[in-house]
Amino acid sequence: MDKRKQAGEVTTDFDILDPDYNQNPGPVWRDMRERCPIAHTESQGGAWVFTKYDDIQALVKKTPELSNRQPTVFPMQGDKDLLADYFADMMPPLTKDPPEHAPLKRLLLPFFSMKAVEAHRAYTEQLCHGLIDGFIEKGTCDAAEDYARQISPRVIGYLLGVDPGQTDQFVDWVQGFVELGAADYEVRAKNFRALRRFLDDEITKRRSDPGEDYISRLIASDIDGEPVPHLMILNMCMLLLVAGVDTTWSSIGSSLLHFASHEEDRQRLVAQPELLPNAVEEMLRLHSPASAGRIAMENVEHEGFTFERGERLILSLPAANRDPATFENPDEADIGRERNRHVAFGVGIHRCVGSNLARLEMEVAIKVWFERIPEFRLSDPDAVTWSAGQVRGARTIPVTF
Repeated sequence: MDKRKQAGEVTTDFDILDPDYNQNPGPVWRDMRERCPIAHTESQGGAWVFTKYDDIQALVKKTPELSNRQPTVFPMQGDKDLLADYFADMMPPLTKDPPEHAPLKRLLLPFFSMKAVEAHRAYTEQLCHGLIDGFIEKGTCDAAEDYARQISPRVIGYLLGVDPGQTDQFVDWVQGFVELGAADYEVRAKNFRALRRFLDDEITKRRSDPGEDYISRLIASDIDGEPVPHLMILNMCMLLLVAGVDTTWSSIGSSLLHFASHEEDRQRLVAQPELLPNAVEEMLRLHSPASAGRIAMENVEHEGFTFERGERLILSLPAANRDPATFENPDEADIGRERNRHVAFGVGIHRCVGSNLARLEMEVAIKVWFERIPEFRLSDPDAVTWSAGQVRGARTIPVTF
């Protein structure tokens, strides 16, 4: 039997946008991992889907044969060659392969070192307290909409030096590009263009009036002794917004949903606040927000399968983080888990450069919430909604306290 057909028998209809799948994907991942760990789906333009930890660890090393120039899990639109260099310039260094990737990533790393992001802790704490001040007297809120969704765009806006009054628009644009536009090219393109226009204007302003923000520092930086080109700065800012807003708010929201619906874990974290760092890592593992996309630049062999030039691959990082071959009791939360080699931030050369910032935002958001609202519960489980697509996260979380 043809291996492509054999691989697709179980999961040909797998659709990353399926609402039922996104509501509870664990059983789907388990079924795929056990019966069809290397699957091929015809949905969303067709792609290979991987759910095992070891497969993903092996595949990310196959660069640049498996390219990150299309990190989306959906097919790109338009009349351009999908393998053309045009796509590699969209959000560097994420969309760059070796050898161009390394110097660009080195440029960004100092902005997101543990020491650098720690400087943003006080602002993030103040922000979280201010958000809670807005609803704590009501005794109820939507923990996703009123809290989680509000944090990452404001933190990133602060890093960019953007007027705080404009950060709400960040969320709308990024959500339109990453989530709402996932299956609607026109929506995606509209929001993509709006983001670029806005950031282009911000860069122009910083050239005449620089500060200590991310944009100003990029303008003052160099690559191998040469100034960073305007377009490169624009695309790096795009990456910060697209990669840093939706994913982090999804992780914060999913974490609060977990504690609102798991009384024992909530009580344990209240009684043992020193477990917070472990709890953050466990929430990242159990509720990993993002899958990664790759595109084959040439025919690639793996485990007896051939991925042909131009074919897309979906590396399900959330599924890999529930692989029983790597994690004990993978579908259960253990907020005291000591050994936690999760891949929520990716793995290999394209591992998320902003992971320290995301961890800080999650840690501060959960810490401040538990300090202010230690007792809370999910008020209407049926009202919970999830985003669907490349980034999965809780979008409606009604809680009472």
